[in-house]
Amino acid sequence: MTQEPARAPLSDDAQASGAGEVRPRRTIRELPDELISQIAAGEVVERPASVVRELVDNALDAGASQITVKLMAGGIRQILVEDDGCGIPLEELPLALRRHATSKIRSLEDLESVGTMGFRGEALAAIASVSDASISSRTGDAAHAHRLDARSGELSPAARSVGTSVEVRELFFSTPARRKFLKSEATELAHCLESVRRHALSRPDVGFSVWHEGKLVEQLRPGSASQRLQDVLGDTFIETSREVDLQIGPMRVHGRAGLPDAARSRADWQYCYVNGRYVRDKLISHGVRSAYEDVLHGSRQPTYVLFIEIDPERVDVNVHPTKIEVRFRDSR
Repeated sequence: MTQEPARAPLSDDAQASGAGEVRPRRTIRELPDELISQIAAGEVVERPASVVRELVDNALDAGASQITVKLMAGGIRQILVEDDGCGIPLEELPLALRRHATSKIRSLEDLESVGTMGFRGEALAAIASVSDASISSRTGDAAHAHRLDARSGELSPAARSVGTSVEVRELFFSTPARRKFLKSEATELAHCLESVRRHALSRPDVGFSVWHEGKLVEQLRPGSASQRLQDVLGDTFIETSREVDLQIGPMRVHGRAGLPDAARSRADWQYCYVNGRYVRDKLISHGVRSAYEDVLHGSRQPTYVLFIEIDPERVDVNVHPTKIEVRFRDSR
């Protein structure tokens, strides 16, 4: 029985197809802007709640005192976020949808001490690349609003008071594979509501309302921090938690921590904020868990709403596309 001679391995520049044919080497090319935005959207926009988070971030940065979120089909068919902030000047509207165009930062120094919720200038471009989006905005000195269609780039007069409306229709219509990963309308709505509540807990001075299919499903009026906690988490959380207010070196930690008896089976009542930004940080959650170590057993989860205030230069918020993770300069 004769043995076949071993074949020489193919070079990196040419790979064999199933038939043994050699594929020609592909040249390196720059990707088109729309494809770059869709790649970015894969990191920034996971589901309708991601869009709600980014748009509410922008509304808060614009100085809004009232934010209204209107959803259709759990946000899959339509997301409309309206605010009464400062608005976007007509000449800047086309820039708003360009990648890495932002009013939040100007230099590396600004990036290292970010004080706004948004700063990348990437979210709107990413959202527009995977949906049918438009922006309507009016500044205080404008005679009327203007609407920008993201697909055509067409600007037209519009009717609205001072502030901005961003409408996102048919999320992931241009990337059907991504749309298949979305859950039921009820599940996506629940995630959108949770996104609004996370913002609401850190900004009790701002009013929030959420509508779904034309029905009001959540309304949070401006008020005190304690009232907002009660509105979002209910009387039970207030009754079974204690106030926390500590100054530890350059850091202040305040909020409410639940009593051991109020521990839950899920970690759904754990809210942590760094300089007003909701974060999920393993370092912080481990620290909190350690504090409860002697009084909590098994898989019971403590309840808490904690606000950490620290010099922005001591924390890096530019570590994750969704801005939900942070890195402390001196983590120990």
